[in-house]
Amino acid sequence: MTTTAFDGHERSRWAGRAAAFDGSFAALCAHLAPSLLDAANVAAGTRVLDVGTGSGTVAGLACARGATVVAVDAEPSMVGLARSRVPSADEVRLAALPDLPFPTGPFDAAVANFVLNHVGDPLAAVNELRRVVRPGGRIAVTIWPYPPPRAQGLWAEIFQAAGVARMTAAPKVDADKDFPRTSDGLAGLLDAAGLTGVRCGTVSWAHRTDPEAWWSGPANGISTPGLVMEAQPPEMISRIRAAYDELTTAYRNTEGLLALPTAALLASASVP
Repeated sequence: MTTTAFDGHERSRWAGRAAAFDGSFAALCAHLAPSLLDAANVAAGTRVLDVGTGSGTVAGLACARGATVVAVDAEPSMVGLARSRVPSADEVRLAALPDLPFPTGPFDAAVANFVLNHVGDPLAAVNELRRVVRPGGRIAVTIWPYPPPRAQGLWAEIFQAAGVARMTAAPKVDADKDFPRTSDGLAGLLDAAGLTGVRCGTVSWAHRTDPEAWWSGPANGISTPGLVMEAQPPEMISRIRAAYDELTTAYRNTEGLLALPTAALLASASVP
């Protein structure tokens, strides 16, 4: 399997965390799933590959459309969860970009929902998606942009307000393999892979969630805020929680739920 230091870090961060993801950030990632499938022209009879299926949301929606679905994920706990959630999928198996265990061109479409944020060689990953999709087939991907939208960026303000002295630095994609996390940057990545008819746009929405669910992700080691939280002593966790409660107050509705402004990039293209 082709991996970088960044890939190794990502695998370690997600190891055994399927339940933690499912109870926290899975709902955030699910928002774009219908639009992702639309962009890939997934309908009844489409043979689609869902890469980085996570808890199986995209795969489940594709099955509901009557598609023939194969789903993969790099994390065993995610594979187990997705198998239980999407029994109608043809196959759910362990696999990761950029080395997929499929021949060239068996799929009509491939989708990757917030997966390219977690790979060490994004162009190699898109090239592999292209390889497994037949000519004329579709590829659709989503990523989180940079600078981060308010929902994600709020965590840095929370840590600063709590007095976290030094943020834990997460490994980054090697500069020669990275791309701008903007609409033009993502479109350019798909262009560089030789895909045609590339379209990319920003989707904005308010993520509505229970405050305890949004807290539980980082509290259980999910994402970059989780990396920061793991490095803190118990007394600092208490201060972070107090700052979290204070700074999220402005986003709570009358029912006590959060409505956090966020955004993502959605790109799609065809295989020539």
